[in-house]
Amino acid sequence: MKLHIVPARTGLDWVRLGIRVFWRQPMALAALFFMTMAAMSLATLLPLIGPAVALALLPSATLAMMVAAGEATQGRFPTPALLLVAFRTGRQRLRDMLILGALYAVGFLAVMAISALVDDGQFARVYLGGEQLTREVAEAGDFQAAMWLALALYVPLSLLFWHAPGLVHWHGVPPVKALFFSMVACLRNFSAFTVYGLVWTGVFLGAGIVVSIGVTLLALLGLGSGVAGGIMVATALMLAAMFFTSVVFSFRDCFEPPERRLVSPPSEAAAEPPGPL
Repeated sequence: MKLHIVPARTGLDWVRLGIRVFWRQPMALAALFFMTMAAMSLATLLPLIGPAVALALLPSATLAMMVAAGEATQGRFPTPALLLVAFRTGRQRLRDMLILGALYAVGFLAVMAISALVDDGQFARVYLGGEQLTREVAEAGDFQAAMWLALALYVPLSLLFWHAPGLVHWHGVPPVKALFFSMVACLRNFSAFTVYGLVWTGVFLGAGIVVSIGVTLLALLGLGSGVAGGIMVATALMLAAMFFTSVVFSFRDCFEPPERRLVSPPSEAAAEPPGPL
């Protein structure tokens, strides 16, 4: 496994490829993303351990979208079976993905615990516990400080796990080493990831402005708020799906392809790596 250093402009290419590939299979990729989020939401309903289980599923959900993007790039239809791709490539990789999920859950909960030191857990209760966010709470100084602290702490956590699912799945790297290599890859390609983040920020802001204008026009035409709300939710869903679709291209360009494709029976062909996309 060799790390590649890419120019800053590659970050823009990752965004463009993510959007382009999404529109090759928009319904399939959006539906797959929705199902991953629904599975995580259902997991939160488990007594006591629900939120932790939901967090632990995120690396597997990310991997599912990465494989789905690879399938779409190669002209294949990404099926709902990809939801289980992380658990169908052998006992060792299953164990490693479970460990990776547990580490992510611990790391995220640690971020929330540290932020709770600032505002007595108000931000954590809103974010994880579903407590209602009122205007007074949102404008409170302690709440905003906790929010920004959590964001600052989440950035290195996300870098640790950015490439880790792909490294475990396609390269067979142990979880802890995968976290290390992921962080190194992100730091060594800091300029590309900075461009990538800035471009996606612009895409989300631009889409938000367009949707807001559209919703305002609908209101002027006398259409119900339900239509406007549906448009906003659908737009957010598609943008999130596009973002997760683009992740695999950053992985492809930062690491050399696996030495061999995973050997799987026809029913598990979706578990194969996307190859040279």
